[in-house]
Amino acid sequence: MKQCVPGDKLCSGNDCTPGTGVYLREGYIYASRTGYVHRKEEEGVFPVISVVNPVDARVLPHVGATVICKVTSLNARFAKVHILYLGSTMLTHCFRGIIRKEDVRATEKDKVVMYKSFRGGDLVLAKVISLGDVQSNYLLTTAENNLGVLLAYSEAGAQMVPISWTEMQCPLTRAKEFRKVARAQL
Repeated sequence: MKQCVPGDKLCSGNDCTPGTGVYLREGYIYASRTGYVHRKEEEGVFPVISVVNPVDARVLPHVGATVICKVTSLNARFAKVHILYLGSTMLTHCFRGIIRKEDVRATEKDKVVMYKSFRGGDLVLAKVISLGDVQSNYLLTTAENNLGVLLAYSEAGAQMVPISWTEMQCPLTRAKEFRKVARAQL
């Protein structure tokens, strides 16, 4: 099987029918996710082309796991997030999580201000510290230098650039915004 990534051109829309994990644009079929190209042949019908991922769909976050999550809401005590990735594996279902004020930084925990650490829509690299229970969410932390905001957008809609471990800047307006920035792994 051929491996592909999102945006790879797979074939002409005249030769195949699009299945799952692909999309049709300007007469060609492209991959919409990472995985393997699967072509299902049937007699008298165009073959169906799909992108499948052999990773087990029952992957769950566990204590100590590094996750990528998206901030959905924020208040003075915690940020609510949706967990989207477990390591580099995209989850089939998003799980709810919480980053509490005391779990944002390792030092000076009493000086943390949530709106200066995260904003709605930010993509955050975090670590699972508790599984929670049926009525609560996964408990996450960003209290390590390599954890924090990976991707943020300014009010102007531009992808912000980290300029320190506490600030990001809009490349269009040059406006600075506070964030708990993840240290880049080189």
